[in-house]
Amino acid sequence: MEHSAHTHHQHHETHEGHGQDGHEQHSEHGGHHQHHGHAPAATWQAAAQATLHCLTGCAIGEVLGMILGTAFDWGNLPTMVLAIVLAFVFGYSLTLRGILRAGVDFRTAFRVALAADTLSIAVMELIDNGVILVWPSAMDAMLSDALFWISLAISLVTAFVVTTPVNKWMIGRGKGHAVVHQYHH
Repeated sequence: MEHSAHTHHQHHETHEGHGQDGHEQHSEHGGHHQHHGHAPAATWQAAAQATLHCLTGCAIGEVLGMILGTAFDWGNLPTMVLAIVLAFVFGYSLTLRGILRAGVDFRTAFRVALAADTLSIAVMELIDNGVILVWPSAMDAMLSDALFWISLAISLVTAFVVTTPVNKWMIGRGKGHAVVHQYHH
């Protein structure tokens, strides 16, 4: 009597070896569209690189949002909303750029970017803005104030530290930047 788990295991071994039979049976794997290789190992280095990638986009969006909000003399809430929106825009854009370079159509690339970065950016923005909100006088600091830049730097570092384990967890489950890895050659 052969158990279905054993059958799946034998099928998986064939797929891992990428023998001819593995590619013929590839269509049986649901959800493996555009398979270009295996996901990266869920190492701390891979998680840190994924987090740094998101952090770069978030930092660009945050700073640009703060600059624009200050330039337009907006209050704290609209400035923070703009900064968060721009953090997502730039975070997704950096991922999109790499996927589009791999020759993927825009719609697919956009879906991959959403899948890869949404949780990471959301956690990063929650922590980053949370630190700024609880830091005394940070919300009222101007771009010319050292407090603005110090609180922003510390909030981004804190967001990096908190988000890295989230990305490690996601990569280990084939999610997050593990999805993007399929498109890098």
